[in-house]
Amino acid sequence: MKLINGKTIAATVKSEIANEVKTMIDAGRKTPHLVAVLVGTDSASETYVAAKERACKEVGFTSSVYKLSENITEKELLKTIELLNNDEGVDGYIVQLPLPKHIDTNAIISAIDPKKDVDGFHPQNVGRMVMDMPCFLPATPAGIITLLERSNIETEGKNCVVVGRSNIVGTPVSILLSRNSKKANCTVTLCHSRTKNLKEICASADILIAAIGKAEFITADMVKDGAVVIDVGIHRVNDNSEKGYKIVGDVKFDEVAPKSSFITPVPGGVGPMTIVSLLNNTLKAAKKS
Repeated sequence: MKLINGKTIAATVKSEIANEVKTMIDAGRKTPHLVAVLVGTDSASETYVAAKERACKEVGFTSSVYKLSENITEKELLKTIELLNNDEGVDGYIVQLPLPKHIDTNAIISAIDPKKDVDGFHPQNVGRMVMDMPCFLPATPAGIITLLERSNIETEGKNCVVVGRSNIVGTPVSILLSRNSKKANCTVTLCHSRTKNLKEICASADILIAAIGKAEFITADMVKDGAVVIDVGIHRVNDNSEKGYKIVGDVKFDEVAPKSSFITPVPGGVGPMTIVSLLNNTLKAAKKS
C-alpha cells in the first residue's frame, strides 16, 4: 500500500504556479487576483476560505474576501456578483457553498461570469467540460485527475467506480475519467444511493472514488485487492480522544488501506489538490485577461 500524499503534490504544483506568476510580473503583467465571497459564518466555509487565502499568498496572488451577512437577500448577493463580473481587477472569484437556504444557489452560480468562474460550476463551463472543450474544470475533480497523473497511476482501460453523483464531484469526475485521453480512458460506473448491488460494483473497481458524503461508508469488503482508492469525504466524528473528535473520510481507512495499492489519506489527500486546482484556474483566467 502506498499513500498518495496530496500535500506533497500540492506543494510541487504551487511552486510551479509561483514561478509562472513571477514570470508574468517580471514581464510587466498584473498579479493574478482571486476573490472569495463568503456568506454567513459557517465554520467549515470560513476555514476553507482562510486556506485559500494562505495558498494565494504562497504563490504570489492577490487575495480578497467579501464577507456578507447570512441575512443578505438574493437580490443583494446578485448585485455583488454583478460588481465582481464588471471589476477588471478581479481575474476569478468563487462564491463559497453552501449558501443560506433562502438563496437559490443555481441562480447565483448562473449569474457568475463564466470567464471568472474559477470554481467551474457555471452551466457554460460544465457544458464545455462535457464536450471536452477549453473551460474551467471543477476544482476537486481536476485535483483528483492531477493526483492520479502525478502518482503515475495507470487509468487507461481500467474499471473506475465513482460513489456519489453530486454536480461538484461525482458527476464531473466520472466525465473526466471517461474521456479519450491518456490521463483517462477509464470504463466508468457512477453509483449513488439508489444503486443496487453497490458492494459488488465497488469490489469490481480498479479505481474507486468515494464521494458519497457519509463517514467511513466504504469498508474492506467493498474493495478488491490492489485497488486504487481516492477518498473525497471529510467528516468530524466524535471519539474519546483529547480533542473529542477525529477527522475521517468516506472510506474506513484502517480496514481499506491494507487492501489498496494506492490510497489517499484524510486529511492530506484530495483536499490540498482542490485548492491547487482553484489556483490553476485563476492563473489561467489571469493569462487570458
